[in-house]
Amino acid sequence: MASSFTGSLSASLRTLSPRLPSPSQPPTSYTLPNHPNKRRIYLIAAGNRSTLFRSKTKASTAANMATAQNVQVFDSEEALSMSLAKYIADLSEKFAKQKDSFTVVLSGGSLIKSLRKLVEAPYVDSVIWSKWHVFWADERVVPKNHPDSNYLLAYDGFLSKVPIPSGNVYAINDALSAEAAADDYETCVKHLVHNGIVSVSEVSGFPKFDLMLLGMGPDGHVASLFPGHPLVQEKTKWASFIKDSPKPPPERITFTFPVINSSANIALVAAGAGKADPVRATLGNGEDSEVLPVQMVSPDEGMLTWFLDKDAASKL
Repeated sequence: MASSFTGSLSASLRTLSPRLPSPSQPPTSYTLPNHPNKRRIYLIAAGNRSTLFRSKTKASTAANMATAQNVQVFDSEEALSMSLAKYIADLSEKFAKQKDSFTVVLSGGSLIKSLRKLVEAPYVDSVIWSKWHVFWADERVVPKNHPDSNYLLAYDGFLSKVPIPSGNVYAINDALSAEAAADDYETCVKHLVHNGIVSVSEVSGFPKFDLMLLGMGPDGHVASLFPGHPLVQEKTKWASFIKDSPKPPPERITFTFPVINSSANIALVAAGAGKADPVRATLGNGEDSEVLPVQMVSPDEGMLTWFLDKDAASKL
């Protein structure tokens, strides 16, 4: 994939975000049972502080590629959210100083709720929001004020509460078909690569976002990449579309795994007992025969950080 773009931004993407109507105890540790790499998970038993423990592991993917991972397990979703806010704020400060911008990719679902501490003190006042450029890992092909819209979810829970410039928020063009919207979104990212806002991975040639924030479904899907769907094998496109999503609504666009895995940092956030099975499949002993999409999250050169509460980690 070429790393530069010489075309012009399509007119439909020049205005991407229309104004919406206001619609101290040490950690407990344990070893993953029977895992060949004997990775250690640390449970943050109390308080709001967490310590980052790094391990070099092998991801449970078909490619079985080495992946640098941090796995954090928290006593509560509240503690998870506090640690996630600090993690994001620290990365924001780092990239704003390094490159004068911070490119962040959001997901839908419960992830937005887990961002709530960012809109509270001290982060709401200390983060340099003007440096942020916001994208979506996936989006439903519905109007932006539709209840199923990931944009609306993010706007209500996060974007409306922080002063990110509206021109730095890159929503899909919801007036287009799924296929056209995916092509248009890829054009948008290529334009931003050309302008130096979005970096390019020297390893893959795909866009290299500073932070990819991913949630995970109970079935192990990430973004709109679902188990058994051919789209999980897409190797060349930056953004693609799906018209037969097993989870409604059926029409969506999504970043592909080459883009996700080219990110400088990936945070995988999972809370609740409903996420325990895919967490076990990914971080457990690797005996499951089916490879879930979440197991294919394997950064080429970046760092993958897991944020789990104890319920999501209960089957490890």
